[in-house]
Amino acid sequence: MTANALLLNALLPLVAELSSQLPETERYRRLLAALRTVLPADAAALLRCERGADGSDWLRPLAIDGLSPDTLGRRFRLREHPRFAALLAAGQALRFPSDSPLPDPYDGLVAHHSGAPLPVHDCMGCVLQVDGQPWGLLTLDALQPGSFAGDAPLAALQAFSNLAAATVATAARLRQLEQSVHNERQRAEHFRRHAPLAAPRLLGHSSAMRALQRDIATVAASDLAVLITGETGVGKELVAQALHAQSTRADQAFVSINCAALPDQLVESELFGHVRGAFTGAVSDRQGKFEQAHQGTLFLDEVGELPLATQAKLLRVLQSGQIQRLGLDRERTVDVRIIAATNQDLAAAVRDGRMRADFYHRLSVYPLQVPPLRAREGDVLVLAGYFLERTRSQFGLDGVRLEAPAQAALLAHRWPGNVRELEHCIRRAVLHALRHPRPPAAPQAPAAPLGIHAQDLALVPGSMASMTPLPPGDPAEDPGSLPPADLSISAAADPTDTGLRQAVARYERQLVQQALEAHGYRWAPAARALQLDRANLQRLAKRLGLHAPGSPPPLR
Repeated sequence: MTANALLLNALLPLVAELSSQLPETERYRRLLAALRTVLPADAAALLRCERGADGSDWLRPLAIDGLSPDTLGRRFRLREHPRFAALLAAGQALRFPSDSPLPDPYDGLVAHHSGAPLPVHDCMGCVLQVDGQPWGLLTLDALQPGSFAGDAPLAALQAFSNLAAATVATAARLRQLEQSVHNERQRAEHFRRHAPLAAPRLLGHSSAMRALQRDIATVAASDLAVLITGETGVGKELVAQALHAQSTRADQAFVSINCAALPDQLVESELFGHVRGAFTGAVSDRQGKFEQAHQGTLFLDEVGELPLATQAKLLRVLQSGQIQRLGLDRERTVDVRIIAATNQDLAAAVRDGRMRADFYHRLSVYPLQVPPLRAREGDVLVLAGYFLERTRSQFGLDGVRLEAPAQAALLAHRWPGNVRELEHCIRRAVLHALRHPRPPAAPQAPAAPLGIHAQDLALVPGSMASMTPLPPGDPAEDPGSLPPADLSISAAADPTDTGLRQAVARYERQLVQQALEAHGYRWAPAARALQLDRANLQRLAKRLGLHAPGSPPPLR
């Protein structure tokens, strides 16, 4: 079969599918699969151009074939990857010389190659133009030199890129039509203008995350109160930000307040504001969070920690929209959309008398459950790739590769700390990997990618990750990424002896006591080790009756 016939056979099915109802991910997957039937490549990728909040340009992989799965979680800063910049500048299909000195952004990511930097190989790519503007890139890598020799591969890639541009344009238009079915035109246009810059990215392609994103899209355009529930570290605040960014209030304020950190004597002042002289220390008028969020969104994090008296006062605001500053007789009307979040079972809190039933029902008009990481099949590697790329850029590394055993270890772990635990684990693993000896690079050759091995992660499948602390004075030590204390707990007493509640309380007391002792009775590091908010830890210790003995330093 001639090259033209091969190209035609690959293009015809894609043309026929342009009008079909395919998910974007499947459409892009078929596009890359067809490309690799035309050109003999070991790896192919479709990347989209994005503009960051800081004004810098990025490339985000939308589909890959032959690259490590964690590539989908990475974002490539354009100024750090000269090959990508050269492809965008060329404006058409471009092949790099085999001896090109430019570093390859896929070093350590090609699935059929591991270890040292990619050897001499063939690499080419093409910019995709949509509506006359650069939309993204198609890239091809072949480990066998000479795979793309001659003019025919360049011509084939250029022809293919034109169809690829039509494919992504079609996918974008279908997505806009789907949005218009659910939203009126004005709101859809508002979302189109603001979402690319303002909406936070909820990474993941699992069915659980797709269901959550559909729920967010459903309720975002309304003004209903939303109660976000989920375990610690699943990203509840990101969900709240996504709700705000996709709402008609997106161009107004998003005000967040941690209810667990509010001192009881200042709750009303923080929420409703005060006037000068309202209490000792009130030296000037001050707006509360409700006034700051007027016409926008107020996010009440850890809402289960609010005392009952405050719940009653908040209930009145939720019902009437009327607030009153401390020290002022006159009421004010505010227009605020309420989003609340908690990791507690608020229905149980209502039964136990720790939460008012009417307040709970006002908050949970539309409940959203954020799935734990262990329920998001396949998302662990995507998130790991995102954190790896961010850490690589932060540390100024040339490349970071997640070795296959490390990928298996990540997939096997239960992630009790969820996404936050994964992020800290990846950062610590990079620090540990930097301590390993690395072979010197040949003159004028790019450095080998930093390999992350399973032992760098130090994960025990099904349990909490534990890391060996870096030695004192180690230049790679990062105070924000220090490992938690060793929290191995002896077996709790048989709950049948004392009852389940007493057994759980004993276990909590033992866990908190060991964390405090390990960190010299200091709240902040002990809270980090337990993956709790500092104020939550203080409340828990108070409830458990824990306090520092006379010999160690006082709690602070």
